[in-house]
Amino acid sequence: MNRSIGFAFSLLASGLAAQSAPQAVDRFVTFPFPTELVSASTGQRVAWVLDDKGVRNVWGAEGPAWTPKQLTTFTDDDGQALTQLAFAPDGATLVFVRGGDHGSNWASPGGIEPNPASGTTRTRVEIWSVGWAGGGGKSLTLGDEPLMNPKGDRIAFIKDGQVFAIALTPDAKAEALFFARGRTSDLSWSPDGTSLAFVSNRGGYSLLGLYSAAGTPIKWLAPTTDRVSSPVWSPDGKRIAYVAEPGQGGAPRTILERHPRPWSLRVVDAVSGVSRTAWASPNTLLGSRPRTQGGVNLAWGAGDRLVFLANMDNWPHLYSVPAAGGAEPTLLTPGNFMVEFVTMSPDKRFVVYNANTGTETADDDRRHLFKVPVDAAQPVQLTRGTDIEWGAVATGDGRQIALLSSGPRRPPQAAIVSIDGGTPKVLSGDRLPPDFPSSSLVTPERVVISSIDGLPVHMQLFKRNDLGPGKHPAIVYVHGGPPRQMLLGYHYWHYYASDYAVNQYLASQGFVVVAVNYRLGIGYGDKFMNPDRAGSAGASEYMDVQAAAHYLRGRADVDGERIGIWGGSYGGYLTAMALARNSDLFAAGVDIHGVHDRTSDLTRLSNISLRPEKPADLDQAIMVMWQSSPVADMATWKSPVLLIHGDDDRNVQVSQTVDLAQRLRAQGVRFEEMIIPDEIHDFLRYKTWIDVSRAVTDFLIRELKEKP
Repeated sequence: MNRSIGFAFSLLASGLAAQSAPQAVDRFVTFPFPTELVSASTGQRVAWVLDDKGVRNVWGAEGPAWTPKQLTTFTDDDGQALTQLAFAPDGATLVFVRGGDHGSNWASPGGIEPNPASGTTRTRVEIWSVGWAGGGGKSLTLGDEPLMNPKGDRIAFIKDGQVFAIALTPDAKAEALFFARGRTSDLSWSPDGTSLAFVSNRGGYSLLGLYSAAGTPIKWLAPTTDRVSSPVWSPDGKRIAYVAEPGQGGAPRTILERHPRPWSLRVVDAVSGVSRTAWASPNTLLGSRPRTQGGVNLAWGAGDRLVFLANMDNWPHLYSVPAAGGAEPTLLTPGNFMVEFVTMSPDKRFVVYNANTGTETADDDRRHLFKVPVDAAQPVQLTRGTDIEWGAVATGDGRQIALLSSGPRRPPQAAIVSIDGGTPKVLSGDRLPPDFPSSSLVTPERVVISSIDGLPVHMQLFKRNDLGPGKHPAIVYVHGGPPRQMLLGYHYWHYYASDYAVNQYLASQGFVVVAVNYRLGIGYGDKFMNPDRAGSAGASEYMDVQAAAHYLRGRADVDGERIGIWGGSYGGYLTAMALARNSDLFAAGVDIHGVHDRTSDLTRLSNISLRPEKPADLDQAIMVMWQSSPVADMATWKSPVLLIHGDDDRNVQVSQTVDLAQRLRAQGVRFEEMIIPDEIHDFLRYKTWIDVSRAVTDFLIRELKEKP
């Protein structure tokens, strides 16, 4: 019997009624989450954004006491994110952006910004400032991507694809700095603050421009048909380094095969406009532009060296080359691990980064901090143990490193550690709610299994030590991304930290839970991240999900008839795939904003029918994409499912879930649904996270734990 309509209404009603009736899962998913950690260019001031029950504020701390203080005074769970935090050069003022969806795949039609609280006033993206003394801050202007001038007197920013500026003086008004055809991005002030480099995106190619003064024409630096990005000035302000890739076009390539994406580092003279290549990637799959945190992470280091991230030996590593070119790159971080969250020291002599390596075997499922000189492969490990560290920035005096840190039973917090390493000191230890269930949390266990085809696959196992004898219900959790890695502790992304908390709650309720790091994810090398026949080219990653279920079935403490699955985004896709293909393995599931029809990937080739040239494998690709879709296997979908989707999702169209609901109804599959009006993909409101966490856990407990 199809109960979809009744359950849709009951979920909504229970969500409204439960606002005044806290549930046990609420305590697990309620914890402050820090982001946007930055440091002043001088002294020992650091600041970050803290999301506390959906109320986002800027916080700061200063050495040597490092006592945290709140600088802004926002009070509502309104879903307006605070991002792009930055200090003025003197450290007395911070600027940030309020509003928007900066993780979206596309913009909303008409430029309508997220309004997840369904307020009656249209929301906007605004640039704000706040003084170090606090006082709440003020809105300066509508705009995005603010960049503080090194002189500290004004901010350049983007509005409607053009560059504007506003002075940091009382009652200042924003004015257009200049006009340039195309959409502008990648702003970069010269060290003396007199010139502004930028990228002008022209559709299929882009140009590097240089603005110097009102009335002076834009100088276009070494224009080509390439796409350029990430301009970085030399310390002397005479040259600009940037990333270049071939422009769009050419004969159609096959769809199901991977193709190299070559790129290069170029350096252009800001006066003459003469450009030369400092380094070019090999035209190989491994040489393709990296897709991990920060991308290329281009920076200009001491000794006139360019530091960058590349993936040429199966791992994303740091390299450096002379800015003048003519030399092979120096591999700074050799080893079988990946590098993330890269930042340059104030003196530009070394780089601080985190990596999934260390002195323990299990460190490949953690993150620790390291530093390395810009010209030698001499990395030094700064943190170690069972915690996870990321987002590090060196203080302006170069003596301390501020970082974000979490543990298996400790949610993320801001911390400080000596530049020489040691045990980080947590700066915000008093912010956890008094009823946070630390004693109920488990320390997940690192488990490595063999997939269906023999590939080693890492998982984290959540299980209570006092679970007792007998067979218990179990859960497979599949993350989104897919270029993500779940860790042996709270994740550095709020989305996955919240999911980690839900898995902890399920474990507390007697489930045996595994979080599977399926192929396509990061952390285990390029061949794992870019496997054969994966995604819409064959969904080979699903074998790892199957293997996780078989692992659970093989455990003496698991009831093989009560295994569920849940996940969001790409995890929602794999959840739907599991239920469609293997209702014999998975008794129930929760699919949160998943993709269900992979032929939708062809929308990027929407004009292909108008061209005589077509990819050689177009017909085959359409069939393979369809076969890689959950909706292709509706005939064998029997298990019940809960569908959850925000209807302002800018990463996965809500139509994917609307379509699946109709197919489930026609197939007679029992399903429940939770459509969240005006929410986006990465839920912006605390209320949403609470409602979703309740719905997920209630459904899985009802279908699996309470099932006879």
